[in-house]
Amino acid sequence: MIFLRLFFEFFKTGLFAVGGGMATLPFMYDISTRTGWFTHAMLADMVAVSESTPGPIGVNMATYVGFVTAGIPGAVIATLGLVTPSVIIILLIARALKAFRSSPLVDAGFYGLRPCSIGLIAAALFLVIKIALLNPALYAETGRLLDLFDLKAIVLAAVLLVCTRGVKKLKGLHPIFFILASAVVGVVFRF
Repeated sequence: MIFLRLFFEFFKTGLFAVGGGMATLPFMYDISTRTGWFTHAMLADMVAVSESTPGPIGVNMATYVGFVTAGIPGAVIATLGLVTPSVIIILLIARALKAFRSSPLVDAGFYGLRPCSIGLIAAALFLVIKIALLNPALYAETGRLLDLFDLKAIVLAAVLLVCTRGVKKLKGLHPIFFILASAVVGVVFRF
């Protein structure tokens, strides 16, 4: 039964997450809340690992959740669930697009998907900020506004922003350098 549910949850995610891997984040957050397969903190870790490993972010996260939930078969089922809608839709569209590509309705449909993609990616941005830079649980516990912000994480994000955008000598460095440096800082300062 868990395999069927994994497939179904990730099938829905793959069907409606238009706009790439970051657009899957709101769906992953919802899956976390409804199923309890992983915590919101684990979601932040999944984003970090998925960003730094080869492959699409959404597929990496689906594989991770499937593996944590039901081992290797779960990883395969969740991944297949996520990619199946895309494969089906691409096959159907490729067949029909030859006949309708010059149609203004088809162009308008593709143009209309852009705001949906932007909205999903913006929702993902807010979720990442909430998970990575804010601490609402501590704020709810103490009621102090300063406890809402994870100051160490905000300082690290600011330093990374300055290093990647403001320091000329660091601008040309490969992103893996910043990923590794952030990992070291995270271990040293216990993020």
